[in-house]
Amino acid sequence: MAADDQFIRGAGMLAVLKVLEDGELYGYAIVEALGRTKGEALHLGQSTVYPMLYNLEAKGLIKSRWEESGARPRKYYSLTKAGKTRLAEDTDQWREITKAMASLGLAKLGLAKLGLAKLGLAKSGFARFSPSLPVLA
Repeated sequence: MAADDQFIRGAGMLAVLKVLEDGELYGYAIVEALGRTKGEALHLGQSTVYPMLYNLEAKGLIKSRWEESGARPRKYYSLTKAGKTRLAEDTDQWREITKAMASLGLAKLGLAKLGLAKLGLAKSGFARFSPSLPVLA
């Protein structure tokens, strides 16, 4: 199930922060990490991920550095202190959303279809980024 643009703006940004939680990665490695998630919702192309990276960097949630070694230069991204804080806050928000949705009978929230569970976002938040929840089938 492909997610709509509004969802991707929110969950996609959160997914990028989550992918960077374990350390820095270059842009295409982030695209590949998102592509390994189950389902299609987070299989984002370069034309979607790179603007997200630019936006997250402009907001001070990630930082970048160039590395010139290897066949070609690569831009590596990592979380800033503000990015780590945002990820932690959104994790708490996701837990609250999950509880509320479970009380409505949507306990699983379609996490496997959305690819969020594989990223470890089953207990993380995206409410700050996403003004609406995805439509669940």
